[in-house]
This record gives sequence, structure tokens and C-alpha cells, in this order.
Amino acid sequence: MFAAFAWGFGAAASLLLGGAVSLRFKISRKVLGLTMAFGAGVLFSAVAYDLVQEAFEVSNEGGLWVAIGLAAGAVTFYVGDLLIDRMGGATRKSMKDGKEAGSPLAIVLGIILDGIPESIVIGLTLLVFMSNVPESIAATTGLRTSGWASSRIMGLWFLVALVSGAASLVGLALFSGLSGAAVALVDAFAAGAILTMLSDTMVPEAFEFGGKEAGLATTLGFGLAFGLTVLP
Repeated sequence: MFAAFAWGFGAAASLLLGGAVSLRFKISRKVLGLTMAFGAGVLFSAVAYDLVQEAFEVSNEGGLWVAIGLAAGAVTFYVGDLLIDRMGGATRKSMKDGKEAGSPLAIVLGIILDGIPESIVIGLTLLVFMSNVPESIAATTGLRTSGWASSRIMGLWFLVALVSGAASLVGLALFSGLSGAAVALVDAFAAGAILTMLSDTMVPEAFEFGGKEAGLATTLGFGLAFGLTVLP
């Protein structure tokens, strides 16, 4: 049980690393966009080869539970994200300048909503670690520009890491003794939520600030993550 928490917390702890880098060094918007694109590529690979493929392989009903899980994960994230945006958390991962970053509680809830689908599925530890660094660099830049103190930002990332560790415990409990169809449903649910998050929060700004080179960075992230997945 402790090991599951440690793996989940350790993967999310890269948020602290990204936050520290962003607070220590001045990073251009171009570089921020490219790092976001790289992180998106990593998560696209995770969805394709660690979640959807595994879900299809373990399902006893062909693609039925995969389709149900994808749809449920996408709709759940969409509705939760919409509610959090209305609470004032719409800019939680934005690298744009602004006088107000939104409601602190909504920002915390929003980042937790983004991270739980990644943490709840055991086995994505390294890929989550890789993708969290660019996410937190971009978000830290936006929060700092909006007037957040460095200690407040790092405290936010530590809180999210704790919640991610708890989510890994939940994931371990869920997967213990589940049937193939149930595992497929959980995997696909996480995949649907992550894909919706990518299109909503990461990809748009990655291409806005990274330019055409963002496509290359996305492919690099995808290829590197795929290589790590297939290595023995």
C-alpha cells in the first residue's frame, strides 16, 4: 500500500521540479510552448499504448467497454472542468499574463482533476513524471505573473502530489481482483479524461506559443515515451 502511494507521489513530485525550474529561471513563451507540446506527446503515447491498448486486450467484450470508458471519462472531465472554470479556475494551467489567476480553491481542484486520471492507473509513473514537468513550468509561470508568492505555488504542487499519491492507492484498490471488463473500463475512463484534458488545456497553448515547431516537440515526446514503453 505504501509503495503505491510512494509511486504516485513520486510521479507527481515532478510538479515541484517544474515549479522550481520556472521560479528560478526566466523561460520564454516559445520554450514554454515547446515543453507543453513535448508533455502532450508523452501523454498521447501513454493513452495509446498503456491505456487504450491494454483496455482492449483485457476486455472480454471486444471494444464495448473501451468505448464506454472513453466516453464516460471524456464527459466526466468535461463537466468537472466546466464547473471549475465557472468557479474561477479556468487559468490554472495558463502561461498567459494576467492580473488575476482565478480562485485559489478552484485552481487546486482543477489541477487535481487534471492529475487524478493519470495517477489512478498504476503503471504510468515514468510517463506521468515526464509530462508533469512542462505542465507545472507553464502553470507556475502564469500563477507567478498573476501575483502568487513562490511559497504558495510550491505548496500547491506539494498538495497535488499528496492527492496523486492517494489516487494511486485508490487505483491499486480498484484493480485488485477486478475482472477484465472492469479493468478495461477503468483504463479507458482514464484515457478519455486525459485526452479531453490534453485538447482543452495543453495542446492549444502549446501551439499558440510554440509555433509550428510544437508539432515536432509533440512527436518527440510521443516517440520517446513509446520507446520507453516497449523497452524490456
